[in-house]
Amino acid sequence: MGEMPEQLLTEDDAAEFLRTSARTLERYRVSGTGPAFVKLSPGRSGPVRYLRADIFKWISDRRQQSTSSAAA
Repeated sequence: MGEMPEQLLTEDDAAEFLRTSARTLERYRVSGTGPAFVKLSPGRSGPVRYLRADIFKWISDRRQQSTSSAAA
């Protein structure tokens, strides 16, 4: 089996990369405001993973030129 082109990050790895907490990422998932994620199995306790490319896209989508151009 070849290497995966996209690296799946655990919730903790994604939180560390973003310099936030896993709890914050959980709140983002509930509100639908965070990076896209992958749910590996159904149910509340199913593991969540993040594609590195989705995290970069989410960051890029939030770039601002000034505080006055920030979306509400």
